[in-house]
Amino acid sequence: MTLRPLTADDVDALVALDAATNPQPWSAALWRDALTRDHGTGLVDGEGRLAGFTVSSRVLDEAELQSIAVAPGLQRRGFGLALLNALLAELRRDGVARLLLEVRAGNTGAQALYAACGGEIVGRRNGYYDHGREDALLYTFVLAGGGS
Repeated sequence: MTLRPLTADDVDALVALDAATNPQPWSAALWRDALTRDHGTGLVDGEGRLAGFTVSSRVLDEAELQSIAVAPGLQRRGFGLALLNALLAELRRDGVARLLLEVRAGNTGAQALYAACGGEIVGRRNGYYDHGREDALLYTFVLAGGGS
């Protein structure tokens, strides 16, 4: 597996992978828009197929993780950890002070990943997902050399 920047050529693969991993997947139009304004990294297998991704946006010295996913058959094998660590390292190199994200309260796998990488829960949005049926937990990562 290797990491590479996402491009407009990845939209169809992103739509399919997002639909396989996200209860509220993005449309092709949202993916095209995200790839023009945000930063995306793809995890690709030896045959060039997309197996995972991160998409993040930046404003001044803060970044927000918009989405992260690993193909269902490859989950729990360290690929999410590799993707998140690569993003955190890049943000540190670029002088970003902190990374923010939200995650479904019921997504314990993602929460374990974020905790393992140094993320801390800093808040909760009640009823944020599924038309008020599920809360979001807010995480922050304070990056080396950055503040909160």
